[in-house]
Amino acid sequence: MKKRIAQFVVIGLSSLVLISCGSLSSKDGDSAAVEDRNTGVAYADGIDSESGPMGSPLDDPSSPLSDRVIYFNFDQSDIGPEYREIIEAHARYIARNPDLRVTLTGHCDERGSRDYNLALGERRADAVARLMGLINPLDGQLQTISYGEEQPVALGHSEAAWRQNRRVEILYPNR
Repeated sequence: MKKRIAQFVVIGLSSLVLISCGSLSSKDGDSAAVEDRNTGVAYADGIDSESGPMGSPLDDPSSPLSDRVIYFNFDQSDIGPEYREIIEAHARYIARNPDLRVTLTGHCDERGSRDYNLALGERRADAVARLMGLINPLDGQLQTISYGEEQPVALGHSEAAWRQNRRVEILYPNR
């Protein structure tokens, strides 16, 4: 009798060990990120393969995609050469993500009439959109809006404040 009980205990414990050592399958949609220690890049379902350790390349401070503001000179809509790399990087990123819709918002400083500044902000946003479109066709992915002088980031009546307000912001959804 003792021998038979011992056999049941051994069989029961063996079964528990086998059950607990079995592979665990994840439920649909539930998967953990796995870090490849050779590259330092995290991979997970639904994450862009270009994502770095920070997640999205839009959040990586070493990427030109983290710069999403283009500044302009007074009363100008010409894009400075220092912004070409930033605009090219955004154009390539948007082209690689065809479902992505991006808004370009044009802004001005407070000098000039309201109507003039709305038109200037629109010219600035359109200039960035045109350059992005020359780099990569972005059919229907860009929307331009002008806020003129209505949404300043810097309050004040100095050249430093005005310089910060003459801009186009590249706005991604959920950012």
